Amino acid sequence: MRKYTPKNDLQKKSYYNDRFWVAPQTPKFDPSSDSRFCNDIKLLKENFKVLNEYVELNFLVVTINAKDNFNVVKFFKEELNYRMLTEVSAIDYLAQDGEFEIFYQMLNLKGRKRARIKCRIKEKQAIESVEPLFRSADWSEREMFDMYGVKINNHPYMKRILMPDDWQGHPLRKDYPLEGDEFAQWYEVDKIFGKEARDIIGPEIRDAAMIDRYDTKRFSRLGHEVPYGADITSGEPDTPIQYQEDGGVPLIGKMDPKQSKNIERR
Repeated sequence: MRKYTPKNDLQKKSYYNDRFWVAPQTPKFDPSSDSRFCNDIKLLKENFKVLNEYVELNFLVVTINAKDNFNVVKFFKEELNYRMLTEVSAIDYLAQDGEFEIFYQMLNLKGRKRARIKCRIKEKQAIESVEPLFRSADWSEREMFDMYGVKINNHPYMKRILMPDDWQGHPLRKDYPLEGDEFAQWYEVDKIFGKEARDIIGPEIRDAAMIDRYDTKRFSRLGHEVPYGADITSGEPDTPIQYQEDGGVPLIGKMDPKQSKNIERR
């Protein structure tokens, strides 16, 4: 029997080992040596504390203190002419560092420059809304709250945007089960039929890859398809597998499954 390996700290372990090719990191450059961003970073440092800065993939990336997020985004918009906020979201580093990384991606259309502003917050720490500066941040910040549980101060309408208002948990956090927890499995049944119907209906199957051979329409029984509602108590008939219907597509020959071959090497 294979030795059991505890899986409660998977996020703290390396995702790769020597069996996998690990892509090298993209190179990072000093923005002060880049003619496009040298003035931007100089003006930013004169007004705010910058924890880290570099240019990567033609992005100016700066790390700031979380308490400065609103004023820095405002500075980029009004002083550095980054007039468009293209993305606001979070990255879950809770298992690794006990923090979220919040990032804002901005675009300077006139100068054809892009910038990413990053900051770190603790799990229950709130961040200031930038919705007064960019209306596009409204839904992005609501999604960040809904999916990660990041609280946003001074948002005009801070409530869930994708999940139901009474949903428990935040689906994009790394500690959220891929197939949902017990609450997710019974949510639809409880809402529609009530908890007393649990024994009759059973939990919701949330595995997208699962195929039930006795599903309602019986369409998933490849090679054993039957008409809807047919009686199969005495067994299911064999149906020849066809990759193309009779008549098919003009100029395209039929494929015989017996002549197909699985490749042995990539």
